[in-house]
Amino acid sequence: MDENSVGMLATSMAGHDKDSVYVIIREDGEYIYVADGKSRTVERPKRKNRKHVQLIKKKRMPKPDNGFDDLQIKRMIKEYLRESEERNV
Repeated sequence: MDENSVGMLATSMAGHDKDSVYVIIREDGEYIYVADGKSRTVERPKRKNRKHVQLIKKKRMPKPDNGFDDLQIKRMIKEYLRESEERNV
C-alpha cells in the first residue's frame, strides 16, 4: 500500500465489513483509520490493518486543511459507487 494514502478510497477485504468502501482519513504505522461518513464518522473511524484493505487508485479526496467532513466523504463514496455501477450495466 502507498505510504501516502490519506484521502484515497479503499475497499475492505476482510472482517465483518468486507466489500465496504471507505475513505482513508489517517495512517498510523501498520494501521489505517477509515470512515464512511455514516456509521463510521470522522470522529469515530474504524481502525484497519493495511493488508486488509484494497486501495481504489481512481479516486483521491483532497486533504482539507481543517480535516475531513462526513458529508464530503459520503458524497465521494456515493459518486464512486454510482460510477462503478454504471460501468457494470
